Amino acid sequence: MRACLVGGGAGQIRCNLKERLWMRLRGVGMTILTEGIVMGLVATAAMDLWGLLLNRLVGLPMSNWGRAGRWVVQVAQGRVFHDDIGAVPPVPREAQIGWAFHYAVGVIYGVALALLMGPGWLAAPTLGPAWVFSIVMIGFGWFLMQPAMGAGLAASRTPTPWRARALGLAAHTVFGLGLWVGAMV
Repeated sequence: MRACLVGGGAGQIRCNLKERLWMRLRGVGMTILTEGIVMGLVATAAMDLWGLLLNRLVGLPMSNWGRAGRWVVQVAQGRVFHDDIGAVPPVPREAQIGWAFHYAVGVIYGVALALLMGPGWLAAPTLGPAWVFSIVMIGFGWFLMQPAMGAGLAASRTPTPWRARALGLAAHTVFGLGLWVGAMV
């Protein structure tokens, strides 16, 4: 922007307009980024509260983010696919790594939806796009994480695959609701 400070007259005016436009666009981008982060955090927290509710009401086990943390460490070491991530020796702080990964993915999804939908949707968010986006994003778990951790495509190697899929769809529906609520905050 130093070139904007040199000269005067019409050149200076054009430069000032370009600089102001850039600052405004940067501000919109930061707003979208900030809103996306909030959306992702709210949605991930909603999903976790849903899991806690199911745990308290029907005894459904809570998600084991330690195994996800173990997988993240394995990926960082160059090994993505495992027959059973539970058979891999535990790593230090795997639970913390897993929880951080869980929330980071939620934030990435929130920012992705905010960027995809733009300021118009963020000004008046509707549930439909948030829900559809969250259901589409279950593909990351079904077609990458679960196979990589030994659970098979869409939980096909688990004891009750259809139950796991239904619970995943329910959790991602709650995540979609959280994205929408987060967009309204």
